[in-house]
Amino acid sequence: MGIKDDAVEVRAQGWRTLAALHGLIEGELERSLQAESQLSVVEYTVLDALSRQDGWHMRMQQLARATALSASATTRLVNRLEDRGLLTRILCADDRRGIYTELTTSGVALLEGVRPVHDATLERALAEAQAIPELTALVDALPGLHASV
Repeated sequence: MGIKDDAVEVRAQGWRTLAALHGLIEGELERSLQAESQLSVVEYTVLDALSRQDGWHMRMQQLARATALSASATTRLVNRLEDRGLLTRILCADDRRGIYTELTTSGVALLEGVRPVHDATLERALAEAQAIPELTALVDALPGLHASV
C-alpha cells in the first residue's frame, strides 16, 4: 500500500467507525421511541427540528435537509405525521408556492412527553458505545464537535 492508499484506508476506517456508532445509537433510540410513543427515530427528528424553530414551523425543503431525506420521502413522512395529528401544513403568506410544516398542540405534547425517553436512551447508548474500545475516541470527541459548530 502506498501513502495515498493508506490515507484512503484511514478515512474508510473512520467512516466505518462512525457508521457503527450511528447504527448502535439509532437502534437503541428506535426501540425506545417505538415502545414509548410509536414514533420512529426520523419522526422524532422531525418533531424535534420543528420544535426548535421560531413559530414551530419550517419549509418542507428545510425539513428535508434537517432529516437528511429526499423531498419525496419527506412528503411521505409529513403525510404520516399529519394523519396522526402531530403536525399540519400551511401556505407561506408571502410566497404561495411555499409550504410550511408546523407542529400541532398534540405534536408538542407528544414530543415533550417522549423527549426524556429519547435523552435517557441517547445517554445510555453513548455510555455503552464508550465501553467499546473501537468507539471510545469517537464518543469522546462528540462534545467538542458541538462546540466547534
